[in-house]
Amino acid sequence: MNKLEIIIASTRPGRIGLPIGQWIEAEAVGHGGWDEVELVDLAVVNLPFMDEPNHPRLRRYTHPHTKKWSAKIEEANAFVFVMPEYNAGYNAELKNAIDYLHTEWEYKPVGLVSYGGVSAGTRAAQMIKQVVTMLKMAPVYEAVSIPFVEQFLGDEGEVNPNAIMTNAAKAMFDELVRVGAALAPLREQTT
Repeated sequence: MNKLEIIIASTRPGRIGLPIGQWIEAEAVGHGGWDEVELVDLAVVNLPFMDEPNHPRLRRYTHPHTKKWSAKIEEANAFVFVMPEYNAGYNAELKNAIDYLHTEWEYKPVGLVSYGGVSAGTRAAQMIKQVVTMLKMAPVYEAVSIPFVEQFLGDEGEVNPNAIMTNAAKAMFDELVRVGAALAPLREQTT
């Protein structure tokens, strides 16, 4: 089964990441490039700060929360990270969630949906590319970058995207499908 997981990085109360993630999920389902699309909220996953005694590449996990997280990431073929920019970088919860695992991320494409103020989260998106490529992930060039994000929120907190955002999401999904198919043989060799 071809599965896309959309990971909401922000865990802060009152965060904007949740409605952005829900909007991206609806766009992904409408795109139709995957058999299944799942929203994975790091606030719900609630991983403690890395507490495994063994290096993640060994996959000798000792805690139930790590085993559950490993199974969740293993089942996906592609990812979208919905990420804020904090102090010109990405948030600690996302880095922690990535660092818990190793081989589960390999040879999977990742799209980046970033948001913030004037920079639209692009500094955070650029920084995380260094991390994901070390895990043999393939960040796609096409991305969704949302500047002054509050202007796209409705009265109920829902996202009211403009054409630039929806076109960027479609381009990102198209590339995730294309790159995911190209990486499939590599994923099969590692299982």
